[in-house]
Amino acid sequence: MMYQSTRDHRLHTTSTHAVLEGIAADGGLYMLDDLTALDFDWRSVLEQDAMGMSARILEALLPDFQNMEELVRQGYAGKFETDELTPLVGVGDRYVLELFRGPTSAFKDVALSLLPRLITAARDAEGIQEDILILTATSGDTGKAALEGFRDVPGTRIIVFYPHNGVSAVQQAQMTTQAGSNVCVCAVEGNFDDAQTGVKDIFAACKGKELPGVRLSSANSINIGRLAPQIMYYFKAYADLLHSGRIKLGHPVHFVVPTGNFGDILAGYFAKLLGLPVGRLVCAANANNVLTDFIATGVYDKHRPFHKTTSPSMDILVSSNLERLLYLLSGCDNEYVASLMNQLRKEGRYQVSQEILGRLQADFTGGCCTDHQAEQTIRQVWRQHGYLLDPHTAVAWEVSRQFMESRQDNAPVVVLSTASPYKFPAAVLTALDEVPGEDEFAMMDRLQALTGVPVPKNLAGLRQLPVRHRDVIGRQEMLDYVLRKAGEQVW
Repeated sequence: MMYQSTRDHRLHTTSTHAVLEGIAADGGLYMLDDLTALDFDWRSVLEQDAMGMSARILEALLPDFQNMEELVRQGYAGKFETDELTPLVGVGDRYVLELFRGPTSAFKDVALSLLPRLITAARDAEGIQEDILILTATSGDTGKAALEGFRDVPGTRIIVFYPHNGVSAVQQAQMTTQAGSNVCVCAVEGNFDDAQTGVKDIFAACKGKELPGVRLSSANSINIGRLAPQIMYYFKAYADLLHSGRIKLGHPVHFVVPTGNFGDILAGYFAKLLGLPVGRLVCAANANNVLTDFIATGVYDKHRPFHKTTSPSMDILVSSNLERLLYLLSGCDNEYVASLMNQLRKEGRYQVSQEILGRLQADFTGGCCTDHQAEQTIRQVWRQHGYLLDPHTAVAWEVSRQFMESRQDNAPVVVLSTASPYKFPAAVLTALDEVPGEDEFAMMDRLQALTGVPVPKNLAGLRQLPVRHRDVIGRQEMLDYVLRKAGEQVW
């Protein structure tokens, strides 16, 4: 079973090599042609615990790795607040899938606690001697989760780029205080799309060239090793509903997913292709609603105002993982996908055929939520249910409300919660009719005093940590920056 580039079938490789490379030589993303053809017993997976589910799913998708159960254990054991990893909580007439119980209080922990183990295992399997240099762009949460996951992992180094003044103060503090002898953090002038495009350009510029003592890879969800571990929590949520008696085996469950780069919701689609009875996949967007418009019209157009919102991890206009979905919906037509990506690069837009639009709308629904609506949602859910949402989860909750008004059944609705509210204390305090102030750490204390919801330990200790990373560069300087850092023996 080989992974192929979404843009050129001649570029195919093993799962270990796909994880190491991160992105194909032509800029495409590695993908399997037919997940439905895998020999995968999804029903038996539902009887496993969270780590067992993860191992079984990854064994099917990444068959060239050995000892997957041990890799999963090394990645997760003792790092999350609960052995469940991603607990499901009933809130009113919906369910919240808490994906923020990991070491950095964000959903990215589920994948990025495991990816370093996959990278090092793949490095050994491929017989590579050089260090693997991870390049990652982040809109907020990926950066810290990747830094924490790769910190001091032998044979790896990592550089994280984030948009200057484009993440919350807590998110910035999480990254700029990161310890580790193999980690580097750098702000990029511009927005997340600038940073993400810059990373892609670096990969393109370095293909076929030797870098001093390192090989490049990625921790963004363009890397299949980052995306695949996220499938687990859809199975976990379904199993929790099944074992509680809320559903019977085979009954559908709808999932509402706050997403900007399309990786989190694409994992749900992969779960469906593997057999899980996923109902509608509802894509929840903030004011940067390029994905919502695409699902409604089939036109992807990044030429629109870029909004800085209270849910900054979704402030994205170029959703990289959408390319994998287009590949599958087009019947794995790599030439068609390549033409769409070329149009996006040259013209900033593309339009899919009516046939592909119909396939898209058969599984996906879109909805969006303004900052004002998210603020009202945080306030309302706290007052009615005593449950505290972060702004990203509030976007999904509001979109789930919109969805439930028009759905045709009574299947459970699961809202994916992607971050702790304490990562965005100013927005949450404002929603609770409090004046936020200037110091986000003082805001965390006030929010805890107001609600009684505990501050996660990893966030509570941030204020005592020294700032270790202060670099700020322009997007055009990113390649030179990486080349310079690659040549340095000590960071």
